[in-house]
Amino acid sequence: MHHVCTRVQKASRFSHQHGAITCIGDLRLGYYFRLMIEFSHVFKSYGRGINALADASFHVGAGEFVFVSGPSGAGKSTLLKLIAGLIPASRGRIQVNGQDLGKLTARARPYLRRAVGVILQDTHLLNDRSAFDNVLMPLIVTGHDPATATARARAAIEKVGLAGKETRRPIELSGGDQQRLAIARAIVNRPAILIADEPTANLDHASAERIIEVFRDFNRVGVTMLIATHDRELLAGHSNRILHVENGRVYDEKTLAAMASATAGAARGRP
Repeated sequence: MHHVCTRVQKASRFSHQHGAITCIGDLRLGYYFRLMIEFSHVFKSYGRGINALADASFHVGAGEFVFVSGPSGAGKSTLLKLIAGLIPASRGRIQVNGQDLGKLTARARPYLRRAVGVILQDTHLLNDRSAFDNVLMPLIVTGHDPATATARARAAIEKVGLAGKETRRPIELSGGDQQRLAIARAIVNRPAILIADEPTANLDHASAERIIEVFRDFNRVGVTMLIATHDRELLAGHSNRILHVENGRVYDEKTLAAMASATAGAARGRP
């Protein structure tokens, strides 16, 4: 599902700025949609001339569900942290939800954090607080009134299937339930984009599939999803778009498949 651009295009193919949001499409093919994430020649270096991410260019449309694959250490976590604005790019341009992150002021950063829900490998759950308080905290920090915050926290907990476990502390929950709690905390501010770094890494396959289904529920109502995983079994069971990260490079797996097919065809045609 894509959130379509509202401006009518005269040209059949187009790419333009609609306010701060870039829209792309091809009316002859019947599609046009907002870009929620744009990377243009992005590099990220942690020093010594080694690029954790090198010349990354891609885009993600509103409402897409995208897996980010690649081996450990390939740069998946760096990619997600750049999208969330947790680290700056060394070079290049990143635009998220219509905001150029390189030009984002300190005053505007809290609004980005509300637009992008983040679930990192280390969930940073507060073990001295109840599950309910963990979900409530982001709403209190962003200044919601207590009644609204309480209602939204309760709704988020119910949405991820933790109703009845609100008073438990995270350490008293199973690994799968801890992930559900982290998801509830990430979505309580109703973000437009939700990113998760290896959210199923320590779960068995059945539990992992249940967590993916929770993400799908949010995607069905228009939330743009990016999930990083190196679990090929999990990827094989879903026909979603996949961005593959390896040695700091980002490839669309459809492009890789097309290149492999062309190479194989050329090899067959050689005498």
